[in-house]
Amino acid sequence: MMITLTEPAAKRIASQIAKNGAIALRFGAKESGCSGYSYVMDFAREIEDDDAIFEQFGVSVAVDKKSLPIVTGTQIDYVSEGLNQTFKFSNPKATDECGCGESFAL
Repeated sequence: MMITLTEPAAKRIASQIAKNGAIALRFGAKESGCSGYSYVMDFAREIEDDDAIFEQFGVSVAVDKKSLPIVTGTQIDYVSEGLNQTFKFSNPKATDECGCGESFAL
């Protein structure tokens, strides 16, 4: 698997996909932030011809070809920290993260 989901992430994503009338999670990266790249998550209502599709726990994840080399190997988790709940990304290609955790470098 090039993109993996933990079970808590898959459950959260599945509920949001259903709630928003989408067919998949669109996941990628864009140049941004103080370290170089930031993760992008959105809902896919259709699959593009150049999308790579990954499925786990019944949840589909669409990644565009431009983002694929940057996010390959990333695990998406959904964690609770006190009263906050958030997605966490573990990318083996990331060499550094900014102090705020919003961006990463390769």
